[in-house]
Amino acid sequence: MGVNKAKLTAGFIVAGVLMVFFGTVLVFVGPIVIDDQVKKNTMIDPKNDLSYTMWKDLPVPFFMSVYFFHVLNPEEVLNGEKPLVEQRGPYVYRKRCQKENITFHPNFTVSYREYRTYHFEPSMSVGNESDLVTVPNMLVLSAAVMMEKLPFALRLLISATFKTFKEGPFLTKTVGELMWGYDSKLVDFLNQYLPGMLPSSGKFGLFAEFNNSNTGLFTINTGKDDITKVHRVDSWNGLTQLSYWRTPQCNMINGTAGQMWPPFMTTESTLPFYSPDACRSLELVYQRPGEMLGIPLYRFVAPKTMFANGSEYEPNQGFCPCRQSGLLNVSSCRHNSPVFISHPHFFNADPVLLDSVLGLNPTEEEHGLFIDIHPLTGVPLNVSIRLQLNLYIKRVAGITETGKISEVVMPLLWFEENGYIDGPVLTTFRTNLVVLPAVMEYLQYLLIAIGLLTVIVASVVHHKVKASASGQVKGSHGHDTQEKSLSAAEK
Repeated sequence: MGVNKAKLTAGFIVAGVLMVFFGTVLVFVGPIVIDDQVKKNTMIDPKNDLSYTMWKDLPVPFFMSVYFFHVLNPEEVLNGEKPLVEQRGPYVYRKRCQKENITFHPNFTVSYREYRTYHFEPSMSVGNESDLVTVPNMLVLSAAVMMEKLPFALRLLISATFKTFKEGPFLTKTVGELMWGYDSKLVDFLNQYLPGMLPSSGKFGLFAEFNNSNTGLFTINTGKDDITKVHRVDSWNGLTQLSYWRTPQCNMINGTAGQMWPPFMTTESTLPFYSPDACRSLELVYQRPGEMLGIPLYRFVAPKTMFANGSEYEPNQGFCPCRQSGLLNVSSCRHNSPVFISHPHFFNADPVLLDSVLGLNPTEEEHGLFIDIHPLTGVPLNVSIRLQLNLYIKRVAGITETGKISEVVMPLLWFEENGYIDGPVLTTFRTNLVVLPAVMEYLQYLLIAIGLLTVIVASVVHHKVKASASGQVKGSHGHDTQEKSLSAAEK
């Protein structure tokens, strides 16, 4: 019986040693296996159902919320007073993105065009597309600034043309008209006599070029040869650099297309991406760690240098001519119209801009942009891109529509494009890339712990069994000697 117990405990010791061995092997091999799985699942490959579908069709709800700045005192603005604006909205649109003409190339790149459509969501909006809003008339006030250097007589002629078409410095239109376009005889006239200055369609709308459009021909890396290059833009519309700006650095097309990034991020990582709408590359920086439904994340935000002017941040000199910090002059890629991009409510901008317009109240929580990334995979979990469209307006001699308007950067609207992973996509993502790696990590330490405990307990039991067996053998030997002595005495 003692021999059987000894064999059993010895067996447990061997099993425990094996568990410790396999657990230790997992400690070293586990991360390699996980990294290999991440690489396979994040490269752009039709064989990867989850990641390829996420990249191709963005199967998560994505929305654009638009807020208009309704001008409350247009007459006073014409007399040189500060504009007083009231935020209206949000007017929410469901955004649908779909990549088409997907073509894989032998050099580990893939080309595509991404088409986007917008559908109004009344239940999520505060108001309707039929709401009336008063805003600066971009056709008049932007044209006035653009024609400031023309001969005075020509400016008088332009002013007479505005009067002929009954175009004033401010206009009141419905949200739908301002967004997607309204018929304008002035647009037709300007296209006839100043071709190329405006879009050639008969409608003029702030987002007319966005709906049912694509963002250009992107060619990006698939990551098959080098996972650190996955999603990185190789070219856009056949270009490897832009021609809008004044320096080679500002004309660089950097980073990804702005939807996904390479895996294995650290707190030192940044999020570079090229935005066709902003006509330039942008870069977000790490702010803090966080968590979303148990999934770890890193939050990346816009640095203060993003829209800083050239005098405050030398690398931005190529984006000039600059005005105050906090503005990006996009006139070079917007038909030379004096249009500027900024953060909403001039958040993180020069206080002079905020002081020039009444009714603004910037806060980081409401107006700062951010992207929450799962650092292991580079997949965005929660995105909120917030930008404001502004018009530079001023009095221009000869164009009487400008009255006595003070020189001011006038906010027209701001919009937020936001989306987050939820539903079945989130469940699958969490299972494959969070739960399973965590189970593997816990399993390796569990094997080591149970193995060590088994070895210790089995060793103690084995020692006791051997000691007990040894004692029984000694006791039996002593009893036999005593019996032999007694037998000899009797004889």
